[in-house]
Amino acid sequence: MPVSPELISPRSPRVLAARRLAKRNFRGKERLFLAEGPQAVREAAAYGSTLVELFTTVEAAERYADIIGEARAAGARVHLADEQVIADISTTVTPQGLVGICRFVDTPFDEILADRPRLVAVLAHVRDPGNAGTVLRCADAAGAEAVVLTDASVDLYNPKAVRASVGSLFHLPVAVGVPVERAVEGLKEAGVRILAADGAGTDDLDDELDKGTMGGPTAWIFGNEAWGLPEETRALADAVVRVPIHGKAESLNLATAAAVCLYASARAQRASGGCRTVTES
Repeated sequence: MPVSPELISPRSPRVLAARRLAKRNFRGKERLFLAEGPQAVREAAAYGSTLVELFTTVEAAERYADIIGEARAAGARVHLADEQVIADISTTVTPQGLVGICRFVDTPFDEILADRPRLVAVLAHVRDPGNAGTVLRCADAAGAEAVVLTDASVDLYNPKAVRASVGSLFHLPVAVGVPVERAVEGLKEAGVRILAADGAGTDDLDDELDKGTMGGPTAWIFGNEAWGLPEETRALADAVVRVPIHGKAESLNLATAAAVCLYASARAQRASGGCRTVTES
């Protein structure tokens, strides 16, 4: 006998509460955000008690039975909903049938500093949520220990940022709302070298690698998509570094430049002794 959804009305109080989380002021008030799709929901379920509720269509519940099981094991309330309800909650054009409600996961900046990170991405004045999430994903892939979003950057929990992170939001510490001056000051006190990524930088990334100056703890500052970093922010850095353009491209977009810079540091750190411990068998 087929299972019927328990939530079929878009005006259900639970549905209305979930829909409100598409707006930043409600997210901040409730300290909850939306995570959509199987990958994000799976990662949220694995991240302690982060996943609070999960809305799923009957079809998605059958297709992703393992994720539903993980969500229930994590203590989340699971609601079967019809496709219209999921569409009303979702912020995507083509919902994948799973929408989770999660608790905020950001980490206090002082805790990040206390862990003495060796590779950090600092997003200063980054306004596009898709770019923010993609840089977070790049930082995760490169093995960074933390990401910092300054107070002038986009909301970490914007649905587009969460989707673009593809679950990486749950993998590494992220501090939010940190003034860029405080971020630089704290990282320098923790022994981290500050590099500002800028297409007009005086130092070339290839030269930095050749000089062997990138093997130590490093934080990269990435600026606004359209106008880069303001002069006062660049002045805070130990060096302003450009990614060399060897072909005819006018420039690189933010996420691509961030990936190049973070991977360059990751490789240099491993060559100089490694920034990850090796688990012995």
